[in-house]
Amino acid sequence: MLLPKEFVSYLCRQAATRIGSNYLEVIDPGAVSELMENIFLDELAVEDRLNEEVRNLLEEYSVYMANNSISYTEMFRRIKNQLIQKRKIVRASGRETGDGMKLSRDKITEISHKLVNALRRSRACRLKKTPNDVRLELVRLITDILQVEEKADRQARDKIRSHKREIIEGSEEWKLLLDRYYSEALKSHGIDLGRS
Repeated sequence: MLLPKEFVSYLCRQAATRIGSNYLEVIDPGAVSELMENIFLDELAVEDRLNEEVRNLLEEYSVYMANNSISYTEMFRRIKNQLIQKRKIVRASGRETGDGMKLSRDKITEISHKLVNALRRSRACRLKKTPNDVRLELVRLITDILQVEEKADRQARDKIRSHKREIIEGSEEWKLLLDRYYSEALKSHGIDLGRS
């Protein structure tokens, strides 16, 4: 998943708390953050399922690709792009679209529309401004929180690169260090994913 599940939980709790009473009257904060988290996770899972589907397709053609010197990475990208266009999926990864953050601006906008629609139907809260005003505030809050996450991720990756010996990206050691440094960097920004 593009963002750790624990971070998505944190993000949704923060958005539900920070939205402000002039935008949203929150009757049940737990229910509101859970509703937001479910929508977020569902939206992030769309691209995960697509990636898995592309991997399965490429597995069937691995011999053909090897015989014709076709790059797995290039073929993966092409097939994924075709499926995204065909199914009209909003790409989640911001880095693939040139956005600075992990989550693309388009995906944040799509999620914000779904959040507002769900919040309007929920009995756990009541909108106090127009749906679009609430949506724009959610986009602002989510973007602010994601920018902090992006800084922490960058700090963790920089710390791994600063090791005297090279640690290969994707290796078990690299993943363990990334998790540890990421958690430390988030804490330095006041975000403790271990706390509820």
